[in-house]
Amino acid sequence: MNAFQRSFYSRVSMYAFFLVIVLFITVLLGTKNFRHIDLALTGYMAASVVCFIGLVFRIVAFAFRPATNRVGKRTRKNARTASRKKRSIKAILVTLFENIVLQKFIFKRGLYRGLQHFLVAWGCIGSFAITFGLVFGWFHFELVDPNHYAVSVFGVKAFVMDVEGFLAFMIYNGLNWTAAMCLTGLSMMLYRRIKDRDLKVTQRFEFDLVPIFILLAVTVSGLALTVSAVLFHGAFYSSIGMVHEMAVVTLLIYFPFGKLFHVPIRPLATAVPMNYEAGSDIEMHNCKGCGKEYAAKEQIEDVVAILKDNEFDLQLDDGSYLAEYCWDCRRRMRAMRQMNLLNPRSKDPYAPLDTNTGISMPGFGRKKA
Repeated sequence: MNAFQRSFYSRVSMYAFFLVIVLFITVLLGTKNFRHIDLALTGYMAASVVCFIGLVFRIVAFAFRPATNRVGKRTRKNARTASRKKRSIKAILVTLFENIVLQKFIFKRGLYRGLQHFLVAWGCIGSFAITFGLVFGWFHFELVDPNHYAVSVFGVKAFVMDVEGFLAFMIYNGLNWTAAMCLTGLSMMLYRRIKDRDLKVTQRFEFDLVPIFILLAVTVSGLALTVSAVLFHGAFYSSIGMVHEMAVVTLLIYFPFGKLFHVPIRPLATAVPMNYEAGSDIEMHNCKGCGKEYAAKEQIEDVVAILKDNEFDLQLDDGSYLAEYCWDCRRRMRAMRQMNLLNPRSKDPYAPLDTNTGISMPGFGRKKA
């Protein structure tokens, strides 16, 4: 494997090469040796390939960061441990359902924020799934007779549907449903960013607003195609289609490198409760200061190791690490150090204090009877 890897410029380029091979094979199977490929979607396909390669580069770079690499090693170790398998599977399933499907982590910040994020997230996921499926030919429609279509998935006929039936209507308008979800959520997001004064101070145009504008361009132009075809007999359809394709290509190329990159990364958060969530089967760490349990022992070990890897270990004079103390003890130690009370010059507890700023403070007064 090492000899094969040396034939590439880098490990990332090797993974990108494998991705292109996998995409080629799936397109070959889905389109039945390229017989059902849609040439009108060539621009979308090229942009999708660029998007996938960019995602590989970003995900691999993210995976080899010290923190991510350490968590990945811990996850693989716990997944192979027989006594932890049941707990790990349960933690993954629960986290995926609560944080990915229901997105409870966003609803904890407010109903409005939760609803807008839920609509945009699932609207985007549905749109990407349909778009990639059509562009790469993973599924397509074949005419059985004038009244029935067969839906083929990777070259295998999955089911037959009535052309005028309810199922066909829902499938034909799949992108319209997901676009409506995105448009509603994006409108809520834009309204909040315009009206919320606190948010306007912290937001950045290129990071927070540009993704919203790109998604709005894709959503509005996509819905405009349906409006043109249904209500205006195809008026300006070609022009709107060109604008929509430009917007989609821009989104796909931007996707791996902007704020939207958190969409494929978010599922990796399932490893956190799997490894570090407190429980009866997880050994807890006792604070070096007060002795109380406050976190999983594995989590503290990984935090210390990650900080060491980043040459930012925060080791104290007695050889312990700041991460080995609970939050209350850390705040207390910080305040004591700022007042130079960790190593006081005078043994008299009521003497004036020499602080790190060079300003002499009055000592603590004697307790009155």
